[in-house]
Amino acid sequence: MEQINKTAKIQFFFRPFSADHKIQVGIFVAFLVMYLTSLSGNTTVAVLVQTNHSLHVPMYFFLANLAVLEIFYTSAIAPLALANLLSMGKTPVSIPGCGTQMFFFVFLGGADCVLLAVMAYDRFVAICHPLQYTRIMSWPLCVELMVGSLVLGFLLSLPLTILIFHLPFCNDDEICHFYCDMPAVMRLACADTHVHETALYIISFIVLSIPLSLISISYVFIVAAVVRIRSAEGRHRAFSTCSSHILVVLLQYGCTSFIYLSPSSSYSPEMGRVVSVVYTFITPILNPLIYSIRNKELKDALRRALRKF
Repeated sequence: MEQINKTAKIQFFFRPFSADHKIQVGIFVAFLVMYLTSLSGNTTVAVLVQTNHSLHVPMYFFLANLAVLEIFYTSAIAPLALANLLSMGKTPVSIPGCGTQMFFFVFLGGADCVLLAVMAYDRFVAICHPLQYTRIMSWPLCVELMVGSLVLGFLLSLPLTILIFHLPFCNDDEICHFYCDMPAVMRLACADTHVHETALYIISFIVLSIPLSLISISYVFIVAAVVRIRSAEGRHRAFSTCSSHILVVLLQYGCTSFIYLSPSSSYSPEMGRVVSVVYTFITPILNPLIYSIRNKELKDALRRALRKF
């Protein structure tokens, strides 16, 4: 009990990117611009899908939910990161606060990964079984798949967060990161973390490999079906729709795999911090851009909305 009380009073600080205040302010401005761009882009996609009846189909339903997930995902990270940048690493975060941020980050990130697999399945049904698409991808199933993504994200996040924050932390310490990421926080524990590192690696491998395998299998069948399409316009349309999703998958899974599946002996805090910027700030910006630029229906809906102003 004494150890628990002592741990609860400990505060973490985030290491500044630079000791130069001007550089920190520059990074703060860059992070703020990326955060606001991400919010505006994903909000635009969600609102367009919600307000345009022509977009009320499963593909755009999942896309709108992905945009909402990205809004909450970046919002779990950005405010504390921005405050830390301005204060030169003097903004403290308590153990419960760090645990809360970690929980929501993993919860929303895990749901994001599962949802990308669901979107691949949706494209598989649309291209490989077009005549049965409406029957297979019914609205009750779409809602169940969306809720299932959130439930799986929650079931992933809760035990991992509890596992890490059962470790003892003996002193106020500096996290070599801009948010409470699991590998960075575990390095501060004043106890052996081999079991925790192994558990994190196994769970991360399962969570990343299973959805990625399902996505890969879906696209094997999709490519086989697209090649058989006689119309050049039909092939181009199918590949255009799927290529947007593939780009998002590569960004999301590539960066997270680098962080969570790299051996702990080769983990570089500085490199981890740089790569994390990609999937916490840059990818949420690119998602709406990639889908919007390569999607005629979304571009048409955006033009109609802009004409009203």
